[in-house]
Formats: sequence, structure tokens, C-alpha cells
Amino acid sequence: MHKLHHGLHQFKTEVHAINEEFFGNLARGQAPDAVFIACSDSRIVPSLLTQTDPGQLFIIRNAGNIVPPHGDTCGGKEATIEYALEGLHIKNIIICGHTKCGAMAAVLHPEKLETMPNVQKWLGHAQKTKEIIDRHYSDLDFDFQHSVVVQENVLVQLENLRALPSVARRLWKREVELHGWVYDIESGEVYVYDPIDEEFEPLRYARDGSLELADGLGMPR
Repeated sequence: MHKLHHGLHQFKTEVHAINEEFFGNLARGQAPDAVFIACSDSRIVPSLLTQTDPGQLFIIRNAGNIVPPHGDTCGGKEATIEYALEGLHIKNIIICGHTKCGAMAAVLHPEKLETMPNVQKWLGHAQKTKEIIDRHYSDLDFDFQHSVVVQENVLVQLENLRALPSVARRLWKREVELHGWVYDIESGEVYVYDPIDEEFEPLRYARDGSLELADGLGMPR
């Protein structure tokens, strides 16, 4: 806690003090560019990953970057997404998984969660992901399965997201876009799902300086 307290003091005296106008503007309201749904893993820092300032990302975090299916319960995740769209009029939603995800390892081996019944129940929202792995990749080793389950889970959660009424309405009106990402912690690479090629591909700079997906360079499995 001493380190955290020191950080609070350092923020107030070295960051906030020289950016008072910026924080004053933030205090008047928010207009984020995107909803960013990420895992709670402490190694994932969305604002660092995207190099964004406070106020630019509306961040939702939980174990496994999960969006529970509509109708399961009226939980905090659906309510928060609804507020982001209805109240803040955000036009982009990103679901970002990551490599070495402990939640996804637990999806592959739920028996290891016997002492964590609430975690086990929560990860039940990724049961469809587990079924995909069991159906198509059951004969492969754990490392391969773990890489695949991270990617498949992002796609499953995007499907859950599309089924939320607040999202479905805006998709129909073309007022929101959904994006699936996977962040590789070790390499720093972010892979973006390409629905045409049906795989996660890295972003690369084009000759004109714009960013584009690198065709044919799918995420390693």
C-alpha cells in the first residue's frame, strides 16, 4: 500500500498539477471514442495499449472479457454497455482478449476451480467457447488449445454482444461497429479480427501511413 499511496501523491503533485485545464475539462463531462471490454488481468492496461488519455476509453473489465448472453441476468455488464450506447452515444465497441489468460486456462480445465465456485459460475458464460474447443481441437496439446480458446472466446463474446437489444438496434441502423482484438503480451502485437479472412491479423502501416490489416499473417496458434 505504501507504493500506491506514494503514487497518489505523485499523481497529484506531478501529473494533475501541470494538467489542471485538461482535468478541469474532464470534470465537465465525457465523450469516449470507444467501449473497451477487457480482461481483469493486471497485465492488461487498455490506455497504455492504445496510447489514449483519460476520457477516451469507456472501459469494462472482468475475468475473461466476457459479455453474458442477454436474458441470463440483467447484470452490470449489459447495463453499462446500454449506458455507453444510449447515454454516451459511443459508436465503437472493442472486445479484447489476451495471451496467457488465466480465465481461459480455467475454461479449458474447470476442475481446477473447485475452491472458486463463483469464478466457475462466471466462466460458465464461456461454455460455448469450451464446446468449440472440445468439438474441433480436443486432440491438440494445451498450449495450442489455450491460444485458440483466447481467440474463439473473443468471437463468442462478440456474438453475445450482438444479441443485446441496445447493440442490435444500433447495428441495424449502422450506428455502432464491433471489433475483436487479441493482445499478445510478450510480443506487444495486437491482432484484429478480419471477418472476411475469418482470422485475427496484425495491424501494419501502409505506404501512405495509414494502418491496415496484414493479409495472410494470421495470429499464431
